[in-house]
Amino acid sequence: MRRYTRALLLCTVFAVSSGLYVYSKLLYSDVPVGPKRGFIPPRVPGGRRGASDKTGPQSPHWYNRYIMRQRGQVEAGGGVGGAKIRPEPPMHLAVVACGERLEETLTMIKSAVLFSVKQLYLHIFAEDQLHASFMEALESWPGFIRSRFNYTVYSISFPSENAAEWKKLFKPCASQRLFLPLILKDIDSIVYVDSDILFLQPVDRLWAILSQFNSSQLAAMAPEHEEPRIAWYSRFARHPFYGRTGINSGVMLMNLTRMRNTFFKNDMTSVGLRWEELLMPLLQKYKLNITWGDQDLLNIIFHHNPECLLEFPCQWNYRPDHCIYGSNCASAEEDGIYILHGNRGVYHDHKQPAFRAVYEAIQKFSFGADPVTSLLDPLEEELLKTTHTYCGKSHPLFTKRLAHSLENIHRKAPRGR
Repeated sequence: MRRYTRALLLCTVFAVSSGLYVYSKLLYSDVPVGPKRGFIPPRVPGGRRGASDKTGPQSPHWYNRYIMRQRGQVEAGGGVGGAKIRPEPPMHLAVVACGERLEETLTMIKSAVLFSVKQLYLHIFAEDQLHASFMEALESWPGFIRSRFNYTVYSISFPSENAAEWKKLFKPCASQRLFLPLILKDIDSIVYVDSDILFLQPVDRLWAILSQFNSSQLAAMAPEHEEPRIAWYSRFARHPFYGRTGINSGVMLMNLTRMRNTFFKNDMTSVGLRWEELLMPLLQKYKLNITWGDQDLLNIIFHHNPECLLEFPCQWNYRPDHCIYGSNCASAEEDGIYILHGNRGVYHDHKQPAFRAVYEAIQKFSFGADPVTSLLDPLEEELLKTTHTYCGKSHPLFTKRLAHSLENIHRKAPRGR
């Protein structure tokens, strides 16, 4: 009897186990496999929409609590058989806008969007009172332009310790760029530009320089000047600077992943410091000796870590200094200006009319209009009026690359708009 009972119990257990196994197979075989999701623009953990914090978060991990307003996410396109295909990741472009920089920043974005080939993702850091104006302006652009980019508008955010000091360093909010590796923690690489930048050719070509980095390089910038005898840093700097003439941070390629992971050599301690450990001690040590704020701090960092920097030619960051006393940017003389940098407010005064002419031509250009008759021809006419200045004498450099870039606008812009 006991043998019979044991045999019956074993059969029962086996039957139940077999039934559960078959049921699980049937259950999971009926679950449909959904299409893969498309690219979702990276978001910094802890982000909150529509909030306001003008003084900066008080948490020690302040960069986990930034403020943002974000346009809708990019959906994946259709593929074969209805399956959705993950699109190519976008190029990331960051800018900081405070004070009266709204219109200037929008004109910079306009130049970037006009000529770029790949999709752009814009990271706009601005004072809270500018957020609505940025979103209203960008959303008002025609659909065929809006389809080329997405964006996030962030509030200005500094570490709570000495936040006011960081904010007023050099220009309002300019030092925000120093904290991009800590705020944009999910972004690998980015192009940072000042608001007074104008792209005269696709951002794509600048973005491609990232692929030229060797294993130690994590940033790329242009030299502050080409001639040490008239360069500012080599004559006046009271702190270490990169190379012979220093570097200009108005256009900066940043591999944020490497910047977060590198231990930087410095003149404060014998051990390497991470990026977030380095900034405040540098400010405390050199704040009485720096003139150009965050740019000077970058020069100090790369003076001690030159292997981390790739130097690109001056045509990628062409400023009045390159023509105000005569032409001294050889790469621009050969291939034209790739990126125009209107520092010292030259887009808005009459000191350098050639720079102002380019800015106003792009600002006034209507999306969908004929790029030659509505942008290039009027610009060339205005530049001819500036030949009484040294920069005006170099006016062919201002339109050489621009003319090539405008050839693509007819192909991209739909007719009838």
